[in-house]
Amino acid sequence: MRDWLASRLDVPVYLDIPQDAPSEYVTLERTGGGEEHHINRCTFAIQSIGASLYAAASINEEVKQEMKGIIEIDSISKVSLNTDYNFTDTTTKQYRYQAVYNIVHY
Repeated sequence: MRDWLASRLDVPVYLDIPQDAPSEYVTLERTGGGEEHHINRCTFAIQSIGASLYAAASINEEVKQEMKGIIEIDSISKVSLNTDYNFTDTTTKQYRYQAVYNIVHY
């Protein structure tokens, strides 16, 4: 999923916050998952970090647009946006949005 998003977004996509992070980027984090009746499910949080609140919100909108097409990956059978919201870190003043996705895969 990281490679797929990285090939479609104009900002770097990481699985962890890099030590020398650019001012705008995206991170992916698997926050949960499970299996029921041999059907695998997982939940991903995708954080869009920007130099301003507007930049973070814009990156988030790009992420949501591109995630609609991730169903093209053969191993993914369903993708749904659970929620997205302003997730700015008030301590560090780092502007970010978070989109949470439920994914069914095999």
